[in-house]
Amino acid sequence: MAEQVQTSAGVPRTHPARWVLHRVERTAWFTTRATWTTPDGGRVRWASRLARRRGRVELLDTDGRTAGFVEATPTTARRLARANVVAATAFTLGGTLFAIGALLAQLGVGSLWDVDTVYLVGGVFFSVGGYVSVLQAANTPTDIDEHGSLHSDRWRWSSFEPRQIGWLSAAVLFVGTLCFGVSLAAAYAEELTPRQTDGWIWLPDIVGCVCFLVSGHLALVEVGHGRIWRVIDDLGWWIVGVNQVGSFLFFLAGLAAFTRPATSTVLDEGLVNWGTFAGAVCFAAGGVLQLFERPAPPVDETVRGG
Repeated sequence: MAEQVQTSAGVPRTHPARWVLHRVERTAWFTTRATWTTPDGGRVRWASRLARRRGRVELLDTDGRTAGFVEATPTTARRLARANVVAATAFTLGGTLFAIGALLAQLGVGSLWDVDTVYLVGGVFFSVGGYVSVLQAANTPTDIDEHGSLHSDRWRWSSFEPRQIGWLSAAVLFVGTLCFGVSLAAAYAEELTPRQTDGWIWLPDIVGCVCFLVSGHLALVEVGHGRIWRVIDDLGWWIVGVNQVGSFLFFLAGLAAFTRPATSTVLDEGLVNWGTFAGAVCFAAGGVLQLFERPAPPVDETVRGG
């Protein structure tokens, strides 16, 4: 028998009736972890990123250490895994193309149209990755069955859940990719004045950079449960950390791309290209790492040892 719960936004809606809520961990108005006590005296801990990316509920021993995991139901696990593969591949390709575009620009290889096209295609992949990340967050399993497995009844193509930190982080990232898209498309325009260049290319680009930084900060809060700079032994933390370094480098490159009205030149072209290159490499690396942050393949046993 499952019990309907009303604890906090983001916490599973139902769980076995025999479980007793022990602790809810929040940062601001976001819930990142919740722990229940089971009838046998053990504890079960739900964490927002672990549930969204890996479809897992964590089992704790009497000392509070990880003793194992309860995996999501096979159908739910496959849905999450497919979304993860698409998003991770898109971010890897987007980061790779941005890095190539920056190198072409810095080395003077190809025409400006060639460079802009490489960037634009990379931006499309970034937007795909951002959108699928929102979908994955919208379909975070919301129920725990009698076996302790996370599951969701159906796939949703849209949602609005700003009180859930994982959804908000993904949504802000997606908005950032759309801002990049505006900037990248505007780059094809010819004979723009410095003011027009800053308004149509630089401004959307810097807004996109800020969105990436905000999204990365929210992701660090989620995975670190409020302690954003604590290095933890978790793949998710490293993925988020590498991506946040990339966001910071993108932001520096964006600042350097401001066009001086008096001279019609950017502040620092070298920083624009090398900052974009280094930031893009970070996102490509984060995308590769994300391929491994997925639900375990369905197995006969529900519980896996930690």
